[in-house]
Amino acid sequence: MSEPIHPGSTAAEVSAALAALEDPRARAVNERHGDDHGVNLTKLRAVAKALRSNQDLALELWAEGGTPERLVAILIARPRAFSESELDAMLRAARVPKVQDWLVGYVVKKSPHAEELRLRWIDDPDPVVASAGWALTSERVAKRPDGLDVPVLLDAIEAEMREAPERLQWAMNWCLTMIGVHLPEERERAVAIGGRLGVLEDYPTSAGCTSPYAPVAIAELVARQA
Repeated sequence: MSEPIHPGSTAAEVSAALAALEDPRARAVNERHGDDHGVNLTKLRAVAKALRSNQDLALELWAEGGTPERLVAILIARPRAFSESELDAMLRAARVPKVQDWLVGYVVKKSPHAEELRLRWIDDPDPVVASAGWALTSERVAKRPDGLDVPVLLDAIEAEMREAPERLQWAMNWCLTMIGVHLPEERERAVAIGGRLGVLEDYPTSAGCTSPYAPVAIAELVARQA
């Protein structure tokens, strides 16, 4: 049994604690989403909470390379402590979907380099990297749309989304949805593009959940704002 995790724990101790949390059922669930580990995310968050914010330990855990270690590293890192080049290198190394999502959501979005990285990534030839650029663009659309050339974004989505690789397609589709929800002047065109392309129209959606199909998602999310 590994020692209890505390703020002074070493990277090796954290790795041991994460290994002890390996659960075949959690692995089966995670693998269905493209992730390669067997740690329940609620338990993983508890490990990170016990460690508290620790940039040096975060760097050590990231360097370990395992998905659980990298997820904990993201949660205990200080977003403003990373340089633009460090975040670019980390994103390019983050091939596991959950690692990429958390890195962008918990670190890059809070970094002073977020806009520079958005512009750097959105047209990257690597579709996984480009998907991060589109995720940051969705954030801009929702919170700070001033200065964005939205018609150009819609042109790109219309031309490229249908044939884009899966992760990039999802990111572009979410950006289309955010445009339709938050920019009423572009809503009609966003809905029309989504309907014409039909991306994710047949995606299975559980009862009570919102379909990712842009025309449906836009309508439901706008209705919630009323």
